[in-house]
Amino acid sequence: MHFRTILIVDDEPRARQGLKKTLESWSAGKYDIFCAANGEEAINIIHQRTIHLLITDIRMPEITGLKLIRSIEKQKSKPVVIIISAYSEFEYAQEAITLGVVNYLLKPVDKHKFINAVEQAIKVWEERQKAAVVEKMIDNWIINIQEGTRSHVIKKAIRFINENLNRPFSLREVSSFVHLNPSYFSTLFKEETNMTFSEYVTRCRLQKAKSLLITTDLTIAEIAEEVGYQTAKYFIKLFKEFEGITPYQFRKEHLKKEEF
Repeated sequence: MHFRTILIVDDEPRARQGLKKTLESWSAGKYDIFCAANGEEAINIIHQRTIHLLITDIRMPEITGLKLIRSIEKQKSKPVVIIISAYSEFEYAQEAITLGVVNYLLKPVDKHKFINAVEQAIKVWEERQKAAVVEKMIDNWIINIQEGTRSHVIKKAIRFINENLNRPFSLREVSSFVHLNPSYFSTLFKEETNMTFSEYVTRCRLQKAKSLLITTDLTIAEIAEEVGYQTAKYFIKLFKEFEGITPYQFRKEHLKKEEF
């Protein structure tokens, strides 16, 4: 999903149109920019389309800017929010922060500060999207193992694995790190995690690879190297075995789902 829709909410026509004009000039048609004269009108627009950035005045009749933000709290895809106000009372800013507002600007709004705030808000939105995607990539097997492991030795081994995914390492190296005989370490690891050492390491590497496939523009070969595989060919083979598709197909399919 790409950032593309901005909604400006202000009950003052001149202020509303001025902000829209500033954004249109800056964005050069890159974004869809909508306006609402009050909170009710804004809510109707938000119900009809996905809004990525909400820019709202605080003081408006009936539905204030803060009430508007609270009304969209439970939405699945929440916009990032910038508040604009002629009032500098601390409680407004304080409540805005608790509601997750990314910026608070005072009227009259300086054009350069306004554009900077919008650019920052877009970055925040993009980072939130990346974080949401990464969350989807999480392998629950790995999470359950990391949270459920009781053995201090296996916890130490898991930390070593997580910190060294960018390079090749062997069971012998990890067993030496935790001061255990390789054979005993292998048995203990399987008993504690219900997974072989090799499968656990592979799952960790592939989880990291899936995240990189979605959140970066790295090539398949570069990602293979980033997750500790010396050849892209072997990485692709393993990825297909575990995921049923190639890394290239995974990236293509997932990015397609994120489009409108």
